[in-house]
Amino acid sequence: MIASDYLARFFSRNNTRVIFGMTGGMIAFLVDSIYRHGKINFISMHHEQAAAFAAEAYARLTGRPGVAMATSGPGATNLITGIGSCYFDSSPVVFITGQVSTKDFKGSSGVRQQGFQEADIISIVKPIVKGAWMVDKTSKISWVLEKAFWLAKEGRPGPVLIDIPIDVQQKETGKSYVQLPESKNNFSEALEKFTHKMYRKLSKSKKPLVLVGGGIQASRSRNLFLKWIEKVDIPVVNSLMGADVLPYGHPNRVGMIGSYGNRYANLAVKETDCLLVLGSRLDSRQTGSDANAFRENKDIFQIDCDKNQLNNRVKRCEIFCCDLKIFFNSATRNINGTRKSGIDEWRLKIKEWRKKYPDTKELSCGGGEINPNQLMHIISRFSGSCVGYAVDVGQHQMWAAQSIELKEKQRFLTSGGMGSTGFGLPAAIGMAFAMPKKPVVLIAGDGGFQLNIQELETVRRNNLPLKMIIINNHCLGMVRQFQDEYFAKRYSATHVGYTSPDFVKISAAYNIAAKTIQKRAEIENALAWLWRDPLSPTLLNVEIPIFLNVYPKIKFKSSIADMEPIK
Repeated sequence: MIASDYLARFFSRNNTRVIFGMTGGMIAFLVDSIYRHGKINFISMHHEQAAAFAAEAYARLTGRPGVAMATSGPGATNLITGIGSCYFDSSPVVFITGQVSTKDFKGSSGVRQQGFQEADIISIVKPIVKGAWMVDKTSKISWVLEKAFWLAKEGRPGPVLIDIPIDVQQKETGKSYVQLPESKNNFSEALEKFTHKMYRKLSKSKKPLVLVGGGIQASRSRNLFLKWIEKVDIPVVNSLMGADVLPYGHPNRVGMIGSYGNRYANLAVKETDCLLVLGSRLDSRQTGSDANAFRENKDIFQIDCDKNQLNNRVKRCEIFCCDLKIFFNSATRNINGTRKSGIDEWRLKIKEWRKKYPDTKELSCGGGEINPNQLMHIISRFSGSCVGYAVDVGQHQMWAAQSIELKEKQRFLTSGGMGSTGFGLPAAIGMAFAMPKKPVVLIAGDGGFQLNIQELETVRRNNLPLKMIIINNHCLGMVRQFQDEYFAKRYSATHVGYTSPDFVKISAAYNIAAKTIQKRAEIENALAWLWRDPLSPTLLNVEIPIFLNVYPKIKFKSSIADMEPIK
């Protein structure tokens, strides 16, 4: 068979049911083979970046490698932001790009470009992929595909890219023998020693705390974590990317830490005497800029599958490098079986902080204006049937992470390391295809929503059950808040020189029902309307004051518990 047909069959054998992409001349044979094969749904997006984000969300929700496809030149380069997002947030996605015919390669000629839309995408993406291959001979294709799907999930997950010239796609191919390394999942004596030392410290601790990050979900070890935390029974804080590890009502859940974390969660991190960090890289958005202040007066144990993240910004931690599944199996096996006792005073202190500093009281909204934190709690009450939340980047992202009440199996997907506005809508599309016939809630800002607004047509064409909520402050609020603090309120390009359209009219053009609310009293009726038909796409535009800031916020160059406004 020709290489493009082989690729379609390979995807099918590897349980790929959906491919996100935007067609073009250099992938026309691949798209045609997928269409003729008949078992894979090629989702035609309206921008390659959106295809990449959709594939990322699909992978994060299912645990299987997502697939995104683009043509050569601008198609391939338009994938780059999504590729970077997968790399930084550990999402296993296989990217396929078409390339000009091998006879049109510029080679070492010195010219900038030989073939039309020729671009060396392999060299461009190498810093942000786990592997990238040019398939310039059909004899390579089976080996490269096997290696790509394996590598995307092996160790710390991430993206890979395969570039296939159009003439190679049309040639006959044979299958080459592939032998991939076996993963080593044996318990080691070193790990057992590590866990014993960890438990000794935890047993002596008066204020123990666990920090969970995105590595829990990325390693597919959440269920193991839940069983383990039930046994050790100590409080848990989360990073932004670990927001969906514990459901909102779990007795051990405290809240989100970091630059815009819940005040009571940051206080817990400051006061703990023994911190166990699981799958979190402790970057500056989590610790604040003063890593030494984060570190002081506590024992820290850090477990991660990426050795480069251990003892990186925060030094002198007790570290172990392994997959979290291996850690939890060892840690559960070596636990003494008793629940953690003697920390009632610590639990009570955290409870008092939560009561003293509720997330809904950090902002002051008068005259019937909508308080975003209160709004998130109400959205949660109406959204119990959704599979999860796709959250774009900006102020709304922080309000959602502070206040959304996630249920047991609901997911919270957002762009963490890349922090890319425009992530939300295509990610919601990816979630909808990962969990068909189940509603997805999108929370986006007016700025981010406009970056991939063209995908409303993808939503309409596929009649996806998206409940789209735009938190609309008619500005680019996160940067505008920076301008408040550091630029003497000069609002260039955030408020001055920025506009947003009438989203209700835009939605009407796509034949999607939409409405706008402006007052607190309108919220519940509007959400009841939004959910009137759970399986139809609907949009709610929520107007909030322009100059609302996200609080609490760690003060610049301050420790994790030194937050604004001062209380």
